[in-house]
Amino acid sequence: MKGCLLSRGFYIETMGCQMNAHDSDFMAQSLIDSGFVPVSSPEQADVILVNTCVVRAKPEQKAYSFLGRASGIKAENPLKFLGIIGCLAQMKGADLLKRFPQLDLIMGPRELSRFPEIVKTIDRPSVKIVATHLDPAPPCHIPGHGCLRKKVTGYVSIMEGCNNFCSYCIVPYVRGRETSRSPKEIMAEAVHLLSHGVKEITLLGQNVNSYLWKGRGGRQRRNFPDLLSELSTLDGLLRLRFVTSHPKDLSDELISCFGGIHNLCPHIHLPFQAGSNRILKLMRRGYTREDYMTLIQKLRAVKPDIAITSDVMVGFPGESDQDFEDTLGLIRYVRFDSLFSFTYSDRRGTAAEQMGDKIDDLTKAARLNTLQNVQKGITLEKNKELEGKPAVILVEGGSKKGHQLSGRTDTYKIVNFIANDRLIGSLVNVKIKRSFLNSLWGEWISSVLPNSQDLRDFGVM
Repeated sequence: MKGCLLSRGFYIETMGCQMNAHDSDFMAQSLIDSGFVPVSSPEQADVILVNTCVVRAKPEQKAYSFLGRASGIKAENPLKFLGIIGCLAQMKGADLLKRFPQLDLIMGPRELSRFPEIVKTIDRPSVKIVATHLDPAPPCHIPGHGCLRKKVTGYVSIMEGCNNFCSYCIVPYVRGRETSRSPKEIMAEAVHLLSHGVKEITLLGQNVNSYLWKGRGGRQRRNFPDLLSELSTLDGLLRLRFVTSHPKDLSDELISCFGGIHNLCPHIHLPFQAGSNRILKLMRRGYTREDYMTLIQKLRAVKPDIAITSDVMVGFPGESDQDFEDTLGLIRYVRFDSLFSFTYSDRRGTAAEQMGDKIDDLTKAARLNTLQNVQKGITLEKNKELEGKPAVILVEGGSKKGHQLSGRTDTYKIVNFIANDRLIGSLVNVKIKRSFLNSLWGEWISSVLPNSQDLRDFGVM
């Protein structure tokens, strides 16, 4: 995390999902509140933290690599504080001390509510801290002004954990069972974000659409559509999003929200993982390819222009050539706007780890390459269809390319364009001029007032 260099600096390396990014913001603010400042490299920091992911083998190895580097930095200056947070910390626990004895802190995601107290002891460490209980409820993350400065978009975690136990997935073991936060806490956090200039809020959860708050004695029962409706009324909230949804929990009531809530963005991330019913059953996903296709039809019936993104895995144990062709067939049928695609890797303790008939690495790599080429063609075609059309962009900041601004459409597509920096945080009308695989380029036309009538006047609603 970047910032000016002072004597008490911190550096957080964040890996994995949006929930990890959200957790890192919480830790950053806790450190800022205690007088630390963010610095641009671990070498400059007094406090070095890595927030980890173990959904697949690659991010786990990436975390080990970072810890090796950070351990070397601490060996040169033992007064530095080194910690590992997140799912890898939860999975490995105190065993990490055997490999990385320089560690001062090992903390799982359910223990993050303790982090502000731990920060107070950083300057006087006495013992190694291992905090990996799964019982605590999700912590209430309310970032302060220092962490939110100049941010247009923000996250609110509404639930934690997973009850599904898909055969390949480690999440239930490292994030625990599903626990939902109270609507009161969620609303307070959202209001706080909006008061600091955030215009778009994304609701987070491992299975966000299984959110359920029962209240005392079940008398204040709220489901996810109820929460969306309540949040949508907040003053200053231009856009509302959520991630990630499980297909088996995507109700008709939730689908109808895309047609009835004015600031709910027409975009859903709906992982399907495989297009073969045989593989879906082995994965314990709880739906068939036909079920998934029906959900897509319902979504597009309510919101024809809805953007649909997804996760897909290749090389699951026992995946045949026909199973893989079924996956390609589903991709061609749905025509996703984009896909996160990856090869299967064993996760210790999962049911799939014990399965036979593992697919060799060369076959997995070849299938992934084929799948990605199919999706690239679809993504480019869909992006080309936008050329010459208007789009409303929420301006998030400067473009990585420099001398340009960047923002997203309500369908979550990145658009770069040239305009004045004063437009950051506002809605603008842009005409799409060129399209690429991962972004669009537009020409700024005018600013847009944040109400539905103005958007209709621009022909984008």
